[in-house]
Amino acid sequence: MPSLSAAAVNEPVSAVATKARNPSTKSMIHHCEQIGEGYSIPSPFYSAAARGIFRSSKETKRQQRRPRWDAPKQRTNTMNIAIIGSGNIGSGLASAIGKTSHGVVLSDEKGGAEAAAKLKEAGVTVQAADVATAIKQAEVVILATPYNASLEVAKNNDFKGKIVVDLSNPVTEDFSALQVGHTTSAAEEIAKLVDAPVVKAFNTVFAQLYAGDLTLDGRKIQTFVASDDADAKARVIALANDTGFDARDAGGLGNARYLEPLGYMNISFGYMLGQGTNIAPAWIAA
Repeated sequence: MPSLSAAAVNEPVSAVATKARNPSTKSMIHHCEQIGEGYSIPSPFYSAAARGIFRSSKETKRQQRRPRWDAPKQRTNTMNIAIIGSGNIGSGLASAIGKTSHGVVLSDEKGGAEAAAKLKEAGVTVQAADVATAIKQAEVVILATPYNASLEVAKNNDFKGKIVVDLSNPVTEDFSALQVGHTTSAAEEIAKLVDAPVVKAFNTVFAQLYAGDLTLDGRKIQTFVASDDADAKARVIALANDTGFDARDAGGLGNARYLEPLGYMNISFGYMLGQGTNIAPAWIAA
């Protein structure tokens, strides 16, 4: 696989941004424009020519009580959602959730005001706040930051009473592998640092897809939701469905060990193998 140096990238397109060398937590939150895992890839690896959906026709055995893949379809009560990180993923999610009945607070190193203003110009109204205030006001906190930055946010803030959503894919600097796996995952490492249930979700969705209607070839894009806390998982599934996804119950948080490699495989299809970012993995049942 080609060697990818995120520090060498500075492409001014929506999918790409710079991952600064040795950045501070705040600068990582603000500057890392995300492609689904919080890192950037040089534009030569992007090809918009190919479209498709990465699918598997073989159904995986369910480990939860529900006998079907279908996630609960009922809508959740209106919730306050904090999104930490205003890169392409953070802003994209804020735009999508901001069109629902849920309240959205967007935060970054500048307090989120600039990012919120850009969304308002696009017709979506969200609030802005500093990180601590955004977390305090929220019921659900989405860490739309690179893995290492998410660890710092988790260490330095109080999440008691919140639901924490991790969407990172912990890729290495050169995109040759994941930093963690097999016996743990990014989500599980974050869970060690917060006094709150952690949910894995949204890590297989490219940032560019948030600009559309969250469908590909007439199908809703799937997102896979894993957590050891049944209530937290149900609320995030409902939130995802409200936003326009086809949310799937992916079992316990330990299954993030498999969802993160799936996210990395999606990145490989999109960039290294030239399929572009108009793709998403899906499980199809007969």
